[in-house]
Amino acid sequence: MDQTIQTLLNHRSIRRFENTPLTEEQIEILVKCAQSASTSSFIQAYSIIGVKDREKKEALAELAGNQSYVANNGHFFIFCADLYRHHLIGEREGIKVEESLESTEKFMVAVIDASLAAQNLCIAAESMGLGICYIGGLRNNLPEVNKLLRAPSLVLPLFGVSVGYPAQNPEKKPRLPFSQIYHENEYRQDEDVSYNSLEEYNEILSSYYKDRTNGVRSDKWTSQMAQMLSQPQRMYMKEFIENKNFGKR
Repeated sequence: MDQTIQTLLNHRSIRRFENTPLTEEQIEILVKCAQSASTSSFIQAYSIIGVKDREKKEALAELAGNQSYVANNGHFFIFCADLYRHHLIGEREGIKVEESLESTEKFMVAVIDASLAAQNLCIAAESMGLGICYIGGLRNNLPEVNKLLRAPSLVLPLFGVSVGYPAQNPEKKPRLPFSQIYHENEYRQDEDVSYNSLEEYNEILSSYYKDRTNGVRSDKWTSQMAQMLSQPQRMYMKEFIENKNFGKR
């Protein structure tokens, strides 16, 4: 099998790393790989903040929900939607760009650009024998994260990525069936087919949890998702995003 495909299919989140920092060369290679990702209209609407300072990493770990692997890793990257530099471009060129920068469309462009760059970095890291873990928990308290990172208007921290040498080798978690994800020509809306496929997946995931926890857990994916979605989270987000001058139009 092609090595790139094998790397992609072998992905798993790593939450325990060796106490070995990445070298400056590794960091630069990973960032350059991130920059090689596709970007809408060449706008490059993202920035990456690398956090080395121990106190900041520990503060971020606490803000992310006391996730120790935010502090204990080889390097911690934070991906930000970034239209601040484009605001500066408007000033430099003497052209009004605010209406465009505050649009929902440009907000989506910035989020997508940052996500594509992050996935490039993660694939590169795994191809180098490193492990990664995405950290969405930073959005638990973005005002404090924002303050810690001194992110100006039009810069929005989206998520972090912990990278380092794995100190564990967890079993790969089963994904949804191909038929649930892939639709051809149009979106399938056959509920019976969908329910049957989801039930098959429930059994697969329940078995995975039983094996992984020696029978302590056996929950099903649909009940897991329903419980999570019944409790709205981070409901401050819309107001916070608008206060950062994103998605106001």
